[in-house]
Amino acid sequence: MKLFFSLFIILLFINPLKSFTQHTLTVEISALRNNKGQLHYELFDDQKRSLKTGSLDISNQKCMLVFENMKVGKYAFNFIHDENKNKKLDTILFFIPREGFGFSNNPVLRFGPPDFKELLFEVKENTTINCKAIYLNYKQ
Repeated sequence: MKLFFSLFIILLFINPLKSFTQHTLTVEISALRNNKGQLHYELFDDQKRSLKTGSLDISNQKCMLVFENMKVGKYAFNFIHDENKNKKLDTILFFIPREGFGFSNNPVLRFGPPDFKELLFEVKENTTINCKAIYLNYKQ
């Protein structure tokens, strides 16, 4: 009986500890038009709070980011391909992006940006997501 009780107590504490386990999130970004400029990114939690931002150089029209020590949860990710390094997404008439951009889950675009819920993905173990760049203006 004492052994059964000890096992019960151990199992009771093991499951809640799982949510505190740290994981690695790898984000692979592909289909970039060229290697010009930089890629600016932002990682959000499920409450739309910005967790990490940064910039990367582009190589072979791709980028890869690795986020260490991620807790189990839902996240969203977006990026822009800042070809002229002015640290913003350049637009043309009616706010149409001139440079590339993308989101987690590669949502289908309608009029305007996707709903935040479409961008959410879950991390419950080491996770890799793939994001493809979108270009609406092909004259570059």
